[in-house]
Amino acid sequence: MIKQIFDASLKREIAKKVLEDLPEWFGIPEYTKMYIEESSSKPFFAAYVGIEPVGFIVLKETSIHTAEIYCMGVVKKYHRKSIGKSLFSFFEEYAKTKGYKLIQVKTVQYGKYEEYDKTNLFYRAMGFYELEVFPTLWDEHNPCQILVKPLT
Repeated sequence: MIKQIFDASLKREIAKKVLEDLPEWFGIPEYTKMYIEESSSKPFFAAYVGIEPVGFIVLKETSIHTAEIYCMGVVKKYHRKSIGKSLFSFFEEYAKTKGYKLIQVKTVQYGKYEEYDKTNLFYRAMGFYELEVFPTLWDEHNPCQILVKPLT
């Protein structure tokens, strides 16, 4: 089950639980803390198995036409069980109802790290296209790949 969460403290609680289970992707404490805090003030959607939150996705508006996947995660126990796909589908429909024309996401460039290669393949399977790589936006060890998906 996917539902939108409105309570800021519940958003922080869910984000913290999920991100702490994913140190391969969210292993820098100050950035993880930033994702948790900033996610609490943005449109936030959580996936549940029973009463247990197992994943989330957060929308950040980057222009009047573009919704960004600000942060997304699913606890490892539920990887490859269609939770991420369900979260993304819910996010995509929400973005369409709000009138966005594009979805973008930033991740580490394909070919740098196995974990992020899996992330890139997930987004490509969801219909995203490579837009541009910014080699030093984050740092030289983590080239920023921007992927986009038109909402038509």
